Amino acid sequence: MKMNLWKGVCVLCGLLLNSTGSFAQVDGCGQAPLNTKIMGGEDAVPGSWPWQVSIQTGVSRLCGGSLINKNWVLSAAHCFQSVSAGSLTLFLGMQNLDGSNPNMQTKSVTKFFIHQQYSAVSKNNDIALVQLSTPVTINDYVRPVCLATSSSSLPVGTNVWVTGFGRISSNVNLPSPQTLQQVQLPIVNNSNCAKAFGAETITDNMLCAGLYQGGKDSCQGDSGGPLLSKSSGAWTQAGIVSFGNGCSLPSFPGVYTRVSQYQDWINSTINSTINSTSGSTKHPLSFSIISFLLLLYSFR
Repeated sequence: MKMNLWKGVCVLCGLLLNSTGSFAQVDGCGQAPLNTKIMGGEDAVPGSWPWQVSIQTGVSRLCGGSLINKNWVLSAAHCFQSVSAGSLTLFLGMQNLDGSNPNMQTKSVTKFFIHQQYSAVSKNNDIALVQLSTPVTINDYVRPVCLATSSSSLPVGTNVWVTGFGRISSNVNLPSPQTLQQVQLPIVNNSNCAKAFGAETITDNMLCAGLYQGGKDSCQGDSGGPLLSKSSGAWTQAGIVSFGNGCSLPSFPGVYTRVSQYQDWINSTINSTINSTSGSTKHPLSFSIISFLLLLYSFR
């Protein structure tokens, strides 16, 4: 009897200590109810990409990002090299940079986290997390995207989607009202990508997408935004817009941070932040139960 009780205490302790789990993702991620028809290289239909975030500082557009749960946005590290959290404003549910956005939510930033091994020189580990000051309200126009798991892969030639408010070419801004853009691109083999950028530049932490003949690409202003694929009815973010050689040039695909390589970093960053703010009160009732069971065990 006493041994069985002790086994029960151990099991309960294990369950409670692991109950923090992964806070990065939520059930129902990757759903875009309003995404019913998509045309590559054109304006996106309102609500087509409900996780799209526009990151701005003052009156200037800085980068893109993607909502991964009610409190966190995923983006690129290079977007945050010369800014403070207090200077940032995030816009979700935004369809146009100019004009009316009836479904828009505006959020300030508590803190952002740049990957500890990000290199502005090599561009490796170009990933960052942004903590919102208050949770978003989930609806058809603001929803989180799913993230590629560490075991996932995208075969060469897979068609993916890239979205953002960036330029339509190297020196041409989006025309007013600067509507959210979407483009479909095929995944490119990393070895072929390395031939364009150099073998020392393209790492396993990156993936490439684009047309050999050029003409379609992400561009300046799209940085930090998502590269997406759809599987089993849900949209998954496989990449983060990172860098390229100009925009849409032949033989130079766009380079993206490979999200599947960073599941541990994303989860640990979010979990450690939650743990540091909740402190010892995280499971007061649960630990009281454990204490009670241990007390029972002390009696014969």
